[in-house]
Amino acid sequence: MIDEISRRIDELREDMVSSMIEMIPLGGIGPENGGDGEIRKAEFIERLARGMGLHVERVDAEDSRVPSRIRPNIIVRYEGRSGRNIWIVSHMDVVPPGEGWSSDPFKPIIKEGKIYGRGTEDDGQAIISSLYAVKALADLKVRADYGLNLAIVSDEETGSRYGILHLISEGIFSKEDLILVPDAGNKDGTMIEVAEKGILWIRVTVRGKQAHASTPEKGLNAHRIGMRLALAIDDALHSKFNEVDELFDPPVSTFEPTKREGGVENVNTVPGTDIVYFDCRILPRYDIDEVLETVKKIAKAFEVYGADITVEEVERSEPSFTDPESEIVRRIKRAVKLLRGKEAKPMGIGGGTCAAYLRRAGLQAVVWMTTEETAHQPDEYCVINNMVEDAKVMASLVLDEL
Repeated sequence: MIDEISRRIDELREDMVSSMIEMIPLGGIGPENGGDGEIRKAEFIERLARGMGLHVERVDAEDSRVPSRIRPNIIVRYEGRSGRNIWIVSHMDVVPPGEGWSSDPFKPIIKEGKIYGRGTEDDGQAIISSLYAVKALADLKVRADYGLNLAIVSDEETGSRYGILHLISEGIFSKEDLILVPDAGNKDGTMIEVAEKGILWIRVTVRGKQAHASTPEKGLNAHRIGMRLALAIDDALHSKFNEVDELFDPPVSTFEPTKREGGVENVNTVPGTDIVYFDCRILPRYDIDEVLETVKKIAKAFEVYGADITVEEVERSEPSFTDPESEIVRRIKRAVKLLRGKEAKPMGIGGGTCAAYLRRAGLQAVVWMTTEETAHQPDEYCVINNMVEDAKVMASLVLDEL
């Protein structure tokens, strides 16, 4: 049966490429990043799935910030014989394109076996692979003990309140379900992510006093203090929380100063406000509160310069785990071995995915896909072969005999 599934998916290759090309221009940037949400992409995916003859539901969340007033979530069900299900969870939303693109990020192009565009790999590849995996099973009328269901969600990039958390609160998943989240991986598909680091986003605000740059003594330069403070925080966190855990890639905690706000628009004004954000990915052996308190102590010490400094927690996610010997891990390892001749192994990552929320709800969830790891970068791309071959693995997960 696995050979029949593989042949059918190979036959669907051009349809998969066409679907991706149609989907990427539909965007999916959330309101936090100035976008209008995922509704256009959701409507396309729903039409596509219904056109395949699949059973489709919508479990939307209300959100007054977007024109549609909703954040859509799509459920596709392909039932098995036992009532137990394997779920594949992917997301429709994308991050803003940023700078440095060689072409329009929302006008996908094909070059050397790759599809370029924002959202192609993160997470368009997973959406298309999973849809065509279910289509292949339906076309071949395969009915295994496990069903293969899809949850294609909103809001993964900005907190998941309107996406996977909404579905969990609505009771969509059962404790008996096995869940695959194709949202991270490596180039040969041998990494099965079973653990995620803790995540802490911090905002550090320095308030000084604005003044004319020719008379700086009349003000207090928040930018100068902020730069020194950011470097002090960066040095302290890397020095204090420096242990290594080889389960993870990278094997250390990471602390990155990222977004910056405040300041002034003109050159000849001393800024009275400086705001910097840190993205912290913390190994499970460390307490997230200890990291936050370390930053607060450093900020307090910098108040000697006369500025008012506040440290705020913007986002937090506790570390999460799935048993490396769980059923879903075994099924992925078996499929990768048979289809690719490779040994996949459990690992941990620093990125945050929907799997963390599912694990905290008591569900067996792992992260797996074949990826070039171009997510969030300029010139993001999806390798067409990865998209096709991942669909074969996904469809094969339901089989008891491969």
